[in-house]
Amino acid sequence: MRGGPDLKHLDDVPAEEMVRYRLADGRIASIWEKWIEQSPNYVAFWNKWDPGAWSASHGHHGDHINLILRGELRCGDIVARAGTHIMLEYGDIFGPWEAGPEGCELYGFIAGEGSAYVGDMDLWERTLKERGIEVLACPSPKRRPWWKQKPKGDMTSVVNWTDDAEVRPTPDTRWTLG
Repeated sequence: MRGGPDLKHLDDVPAEEMVRYRLADGRIASIWEKWIEQSPNYVAFWNKWDPGAWSASHGHHGDHINLILRGELRCGDIVARAGTHIMLEYGDIFGPWEAGPEGCELYGFIAGEGSAYVGDMDLWERTLKERGIEVLACPSPKRRPWWKQKPKGDMTSVVNWTDDAEVRPTPDTRWTLG
């Protein structure tokens, strides 16, 4: 127990780059995430997807909700626009998802420790090839808590994190709250 509410403003939570892609037209698109609260029992996060950013087919260790605040996500014929609530139970797989032309901003909560696991990697590899997308390395998150320091299983198909100091966000990747 904390003895009362713990208040945080998004401006006070640092953003971490989760994935980075070079799209067929040469643009770089990333997904940025702010881990608002983390414990071995839950993760509350906010993320922003650059226009055209992708997320591989995957799931999370714990029941998982997303609420789309701005923009849209697309998966095949599904278009989830602002106001859409997405519910995934532990074990559910989702994606690959693509951010719409304005990108996407969402709030998520995972009731569990929250680490990701791979989904349909054949579908993901086909999607990358068909769309001419290259998965690029990005810096390992610096705010991973002790219980997430070592990713579970082989996550290299979902994230491509590196500790290489040469990997930096590109100038065309912009982070703004609004």
